[in-house]
Amino acid sequence: MKYGYKASAEQFGTKELLDYALLAERLGLDLVAVSDHFQPWRHSTGHAPLVFTWMGALAQASERIEIGTSVMTPMLRYHPSVVAQGFGTLAQLAPGRVYLGVGTGEAMNEVPATGTAWPSGKERRARLAEAVTLIRRLWTEERVEFEGEYYRTEKATVYERPEHPIPIYVAAAGPIAGKLAGRIGDGLIATSGKASELYETVLAKVAEGATEAGKDPASLPRQIEIKVSYDSDLEYARQACTWWAALGLSPDQKQGVEDPVEMERLADEDPLIATKRFIVTNDPDEVVDRVQRYVDLGFTELVFHGPGEDQARFLNNFTRDVLPRLRKRYG
Repeated sequence: MKYGYKASAEQFGTKELLDYALLAERLGLDLVAVSDHFQPWRHSTGHAPLVFTWMGALAQASERIEIGTSVMTPMLRYHPSVVAQGFGTLAQLAPGRVYLGVGTGEAMNEVPATGTAWPSGKERRARLAEAVTLIRRLWTEERVEFEGEYYRTEKATVYERPEHPIPIYVAAAGPIAGKLAGRIGDGLIATSGKASELYETVLAKVAEGATEAGKDPASLPRQIEIKVSYDSDLEYARQACTWWAALGLSPDQKQGVEDPVEMERLADEDPLIATKRFIVTNDPDEVVDRVQRYVDLGFTELVFHGPGEDQARFLNNFTRDVLPRLRKRYG
């Protein structure tokens, strides 16, 4: 079992976020997962550092913590060859400590940056599978000639290749994506707050896809981002969720919204709506108890997202009160 910190690049500036990630390492967490956004959930107070630059700084400044994206979309804003080059470089800075988390993306991060039409889910999944194939070839071969449906390269070489292939985790929120993750991925990424039946279905599809690809499903890491607002002051923990109100909006409310100005307006209609997505508590045992179902489902990497503006307060409280209890119960 590994325990991690979600570095929220949407909420914090580059240097501040780096300080928090290094604090997470000093306080004993095992990994840092960073979101890769071109645009944040909020226009007025949001941030969006370039993840390659930020991860390079963390790779150089840190000593032991694992580092990965949660998640990157390697198919519209970034050509897969650029992702292969970028993560090959990161692996030189932090050998054996880097993983690439990928997914099919969100319109608000891809459409404004490229001006392209947002593809269907089917096309995005096909693009993702092709991108992962190309990235792996660029990590392991020289002079790659690739002619796919969506991407092509000519005599392409990534000169800063990783000594060993970097694990690629694939995000999945439904059964179709789950089977794809099992087929093309070295691990799974999911997010908390959904029905156990959905996770069971997704995990079964991951196992199915992995088996069909000749892999042992039990060998795949299964990472889940768990939203926790923990503080000794319960009202503080509730109010800490307000910045992330957009996470409480329904899919219908967010449908077609690509502008952080509009997303912020919708979210602020109910500032505390995100409390339904977070474990909000002042009881460390409640956090451990509510994490139980994710462990029972088979998740092996628990990445905790604390919503408050004072991340040092969250990290110190969480690692002092909650982390020892998690390690005692789950290993």
